[in-house]
Amino acid sequence: MLDDPRTVRITGDDTAAVFRRADDVDAEDRPDDYRGRPVPEAYVWCNLTSGNSARALWLLLLPFMVVNLAHWMRPTTHDRARTVRLYGLLVRLAGLTLTVLLVAAACEVALDLAAWQCAGTRACTERNSWLGFLSPTVSDGGWWSHPGRRLALAAVVPAALTGLLWYLSRRTWSAYESQQPMSRDAEPDEESGGTSLGRPGFWYGRRLVARLRAAHTAAGLLTVAAAVGSAAARFDRGPGGPALLDTLGWLLDAALVCCAAVVVWVVCRRGRSENRLDQELDEHLVRRLPLAALVLLALALVYAGWDRPGWHSTGRLPGDPTFGAIAFFQGLLVIVLAVVAHVLHRTRPDPRAAMRGLGGPAVVMLACALGGVMSGGVAQRVADWLDGTGVSVAGPPVLLTWQASVIPPLLVLLLSLCGWLAWRAWLLRRTELGTVELDYAGEPRDPARTRRIAGTRAMATLTDRVPLFVAVTSTATLLLGAGALVGALTDETPSEAADGTYAFVHGAAETAQALGSWLIGFGFILFVTWGRRAYKDASARRTIGILWDVGTFWPRAAHPFAPPCYAERAVPDLTWRMATWTRAEDDRRLVISGHSQGSVLAAAAAWQLTPADRKRVALLTYGSPLERLYGRWFPAHFGPAALASLHAEVDCWRNLYRVTDPIGGPVRLPGSCTPTVDREALKDPLAYGRTPAHPLPAPILGHGDYQADPAFAQERQRLLKRLRPEVPAPRPDSDVPS
Repeated sequence: MLDDPRTVRITGDDTAAVFRRADDVDAEDRPDDYRGRPVPEAYVWCNLTSGNSARALWLLLLPFMVVNLAHWMRPTTHDRARTVRLYGLLVRLAGLTLTVLLVAAACEVALDLAAWQCAGTRACTERNSWLGFLSPTVSDGGWWSHPGRRLALAAVVPAALTGLLWYLSRRTWSAYESQQPMSRDAEPDEESGGTSLGRPGFWYGRRLVARLRAAHTAAGLLTVAAAVGSAAARFDRGPGGPALLDTLGWLLDAALVCCAAVVVWVVCRRGRSENRLDQELDEHLVRRLPLAALVLLALALVYAGWDRPGWHSTGRLPGDPTFGAIAFFQGLLVIVLAVVAHVLHRTRPDPRAAMRGLGGPAVVMLACALGGVMSGGVAQRVADWLDGTGVSVAGPPVLLTWQASVIPPLLVLLLSLCGWLAWRAWLLRRTELGTVELDYAGEPRDPARTRRIAGTRAMATLTDRVPLFVAVTSTATLLLGAGALVGALTDETPSEAADGTYAFVHGAAETAQALGSWLIGFGFILFVTWGRRAYKDASARRTIGILWDVGTFWPRAAHPFAPPCYAERAVPDLTWRMATWTRAEDDRRLVISGHSQGSVLAAAAAWQLTPADRKRVALLTYGSPLERLYGRWFPAHFGPAALASLHAEVDCWRNLYRVTDPIGGPVRLPGSCTPTVDREALKDPLAYGRTPAHPLPAPILGHGDYQADPAFAQERQRLLKRLRPEVPAPRPDSDVPS
């Protein structure tokens, strides 16, 4: 960025910092040497998303990150404050179900498959000798062979997982959410185009994250307590069960229900406070709610571990309906959320909004599907590992088998959709062949070169087809998930349910079941392998970092266990640097240029400035997804009105893009917003064939290396000239040549 190998960090730390060239470090002390020329600086924030190798483990938090994105995808609306709060409440409830699903999957593996089924079966225990001390036959009735004590010991695994999630959230919370933005008064919504990104407390969500972390931690511990206690309670309530323990079981259930009600109440409380810097932390709630859940878990372990003569583990644990209830509740939440999003979208329709405002519900559905695939994949693989013969244990719940069986038809549908999109891209490529020849008229024709350029342009348009892909995937997932839920009511696997029907139907059911189990296992192994490679390989970690660029830009408003929001560090950093520079002297001005995700950070930081500071800033964005991705998927925050207000409030804004860029695009400001922000699309490649200026073939740059285009230097120079207070200049117009 600085085009100099000698750089010096002038402020910041090893995570994010501002650098200058070594020759420019003391620029403020030599004003005469810099009169009429700028002081270039670079803000480096890549370590926030692809820093140390531990970031690769964030892949396990992918469903939480996706559901958190849905919170910010609500449509643009007007005078619908209660409906907006309902939208956020529904997304937070969906996030809570994902936490319960993850912990329930851990309970299924540790409590049901390992401690209850395998340890209670001699054949499985002999195959897995490390479980011998839990087996009543192998250990000859040892102390740990009691079913309740086996469950109590195995409960350490899901409880430790919950504690790990709490620790990671707490650690990243102190590193990211604790970065306090600049303190200032809130502006009326009409002065910032209605976007909340300009509110003083938007990038300071410590209070909500702490509250949600306490609730989700308690929910995880209560899930473990319910899984342990329900098995013992079922035995106590049977014929001849001990009356005292039966009474204690009812009291424990009542306490669990009361604590769960408190958890739901905490999640349903009003969300973020953005109009001011909220310094409160609700310390009593944050500390006491997880502690109360931990106490109930300890009581459940003691209750389950009590001696019960005649109690033996057979079949599956009684918690099988839990997965069905979670799946049903998630589907219901998605449907209600879709209705709410439709109501919001109708109040102020935005034709550019993805899926007509239904992007949020669709993404919630994908998050729930990811959670189901990950939990089902772990259960299926552990069951196969423990029981290689497939006959000694009952295996995971039937619903997980049905969910795995719907994966093959879903993949067939998605492959068909990908084929259709590829066909459309091929047709567009044929159209672009003529356009390329017109753009490079007078050049000697090279059919291979023309095809490469046209193909790159056609492939770049696939980004605009992502809403269709998400819509089809989420709709098919919802319908197939409902079918799996209905099929699981038979308490039979798909092949068993199809037994006695037509041979074709039975064969298709067996194939889908076997292929689905294989695919879900392969996907889980691929997921773990990818995470392991990213843990060791810095280049792979940077690739995953691209995913985090978008996924972790937004604050954790729906799920506290999502990867941390790097913008809660980056935006205050940029705001502080921009404000301190412009306020140091009356004639201080700056051009902030951002590429790709950096342009989003630049816009967010500009919104955080005061109106007076904003008027001394010019924006230069290139390869920017501000409208193409953020404006379509997050219309309430980057919609046309918000971007138009940003254009009006900064001194000037110019945007560069290419038709070969699959990420960046024009800003497309509505109405008669002048001067225009978008420059005419840059040529890519710069030269079709060999020329005196380009004697070697010019590459197709796509999303990268915008600085190589002469237009970048031209636009930067125009903005710098405009900002010089001693040389007034008219606002640039697209009709006036540069």
